[in-house]
Amino acid sequence: MNLDDTIVAIATPPGRGGIGVVRLSGPDARKIASPMLRLKHELEPGRAVFGELAEPGGEAAELRSAGQPGAAVPTQTTRIDEVVVTHFAKPHSYTTDDIIEISAHGSPVVLRHVVELCVAAGARLAEPGEFTMRAFLNGRIDLTQAEAVRDLIDSQTLYQAKVAAQQLEGALSRRLQPIKQKLVELIALLEAGIDFAEDDVSVLPDATILEHIDAVRAPLELLAASFAYGKMVHEGLTLAIVGRPNVGKSSLFNRLVERERAIVTATPGTTRDLVSETVAIGGIPVRLVDTAGIRQALDEAESIGIRKSMEALADADLVLVVTDASQPVTEEDEELAGQATQRAAIVVENKCDLRASGQGSGASTPSPTAPEGRPKIAQRFSAGTGSGEERVPEGRLSHVRTSAITGEGIAELRAEILRHVGGEAGAQAEAGFLTNVRHQGLIQDSWTALDAARNAVAGKVPHEMLLLDLYNALRPLDAITGATTTDDILNLIFSTFCVGK
Repeated sequence: MNLDDTIVAIATPPGRGGIGVVRLSGPDARKIASPMLRLKHELEPGRAVFGELAEPGGEAAELRSAGQPGAAVPTQTTRIDEVVVTHFAKPHSYTTDDIIEISAHGSPVVLRHVVELCVAAGARLAEPGEFTMRAFLNGRIDLTQAEAVRDLIDSQTLYQAKVAAQQLEGALSRRLQPIKQKLVELIALLEAGIDFAEDDVSVLPDATILEHIDAVRAPLELLAASFAYGKMVHEGLTLAIVGRPNVGKSSLFNRLVERERAIVTATPGTTRDLVSETVAIGGIPVRLVDTAGIRQALDEAESIGIRKSMEALADADLVLVVTDASQPVTEEDEELAGQATQRAAIVVENKCDLRASGQGSGASTPSPTAPEGRPKIAQRFSAGTGSGEERVPEGRLSHVRTSAITGEGIAELRAEILRHVGGEAGAQAEAGFLTNVRHQGLIQDSWTALDAARNAVAGKVPHEMLLLDLYNALRPLDAITGATTTDDILNLIFSTFCVGK
């Protein structure tokens, strides 16, 4: 990639809008933009200037082409649009090159024409992510910050945007820096002991080397553990709502979505297909999936819907097993809860308003409840029955009482969902946690190399060989921040950016 040419792209999303921005970056940015601009004031770094976008040459070009003697005199040019132009002078710009941003009205025709004029004057169309790649290659940002730019653009919730902004400010790099520093110091000590042994430079004893390795490995372990929550923040999770027909799954779904998204009737089996919607709970994108009621199918369409419900249950990160609080717990409820406990699950006792008011066909038969107030289904699957069957650990299957009609318990349900995905701990998590699969894989590689180094020390391996493992631990950390990065990795990362960024 040639970093010496001038690139141009539309920096705003496709389509029509109030404002559209064309971005020029490179040594000739100002030279290329000047002929098409009539500005009220001279361009100054960091200052927005109002002016007009005009066809370069305009009527003067027509006179010259006709051979008229007055062609050398500047005449009125053809105005296209009113614009605001901002100049960012090198090296104090996003790419560290000269940047000109032309803000016009958001007409695709006008913006394309500006790009065409720039290309005709010597600019080149920018590749996807090329502006950010130049910022990285010119040392303006490191690789974690470059990836954070993409995450910030792709954010679906405000919390995702805040996390990406922290990464963009270098939170992950700052957390990695002392870890890398400790590793580099250990490498330097071992190198010195090898290179200057004849000068009475002391060789580190094995116990000291192990202490240094553990001082590097411990914070890496904490960082690797943050990926489970970071992945949820970055990618969101899928939550399946399952249960018998007519327990209020669709009503609960609509209450969580906060609009009438699923059809609700009093007839059991209304929902035949999966209905999904993404909402933000605690800043985490949660894809809610409303499923068909699970029972013995009455026809082929219902059978297909039930099969899809079971597939959704198997694929979900978290399951809401909905029961009817006005009815006794059935074998089907317990069977569903048993299947759900293969992953994180919450039992939702819906229609608690009917039980409280004594309404409903099952009001005369209260729902079986444990002495301490927990429903029998939750007690049975957390404490076990002593029958020798494998049960889930205590607390794995929690329960919440709700009313989808009145809204009772919905806030508690959202809080319980957030607790299951680590939201309570994540809100207080240290800045700079892992949200990227590539970063997590590199941390694991570094961790594995450090384990190999520990084994080498225990096996009395010469320090020259031990250093190979330590360098293998350092390289993945460099690859996260971009100190040592191959072209293939760079192309893979920046090709996912939008053009103009």
